[in-house]
Amino acid sequence: MARGEKREKRRERERDEREELDERVVHIARTAKVVKGGRRFAFRAVVVVGDQKGRVGVGVGKAREVPDAIRKASDRARKAMVVIPLLGTTIPHQVQSDFGAGKVMLKPASPGTGVIAGGGVRAVVEAAGVKDILSKSLGSDNILNVVQATFAALQTLQDFHVEAQRRGVDPRRLAPFWHREEMHG
Repeated sequence: MARGEKREKRRERERDEREELDERVVHIARTAKVVKGGRRFAFRAVVVVGDQKGRVGVGVGKAREVPDAIRKASDRARKAMVVIPLLGTTIPHQVQSDFGAGKVMLKPASPGTGVIAGGGVRAVVEAAGVKDILSKSLGSDNILNVVQATFAALQTLQDFHVEAQRRGVDPRRLAPFWHREEMHG
């Protein structure tokens, strides 16, 4: 296979991947750098990318123009994508994580609850494909830190079967109560 054909196939695959991903611009901030002649303004964009099937990534981009910052953040989010375990439409267990001063707690919720979350947390969990979740932002309200803390929390999630095996208990004890009936049947 010629080098040109490989490159073309890779571009095609990236194009297809780009179309199926849910991309959300969570925050845009104007930053200033003080230089000899005054201030130089730039923009920082925070972007969340997910396939709504358990893959999610967060990226931050800085540039002199907004579209460039968004593009950079989007590319970084795609490269930083991770797979998180889901249990139906929710997460397998409660988790708490922090990033800087931002602290986030995520709790699984029964089907039909919906996403009970603020802006930064909502963007990350919805992009990951979580439909039912309870959350609370406990620390800083800096949206960048909240988004990063949520991403870190999702990365620490474990499948409850793996966690039950690690603890040496029956998986039915760790399963959420609304999932236990499904396991018996």
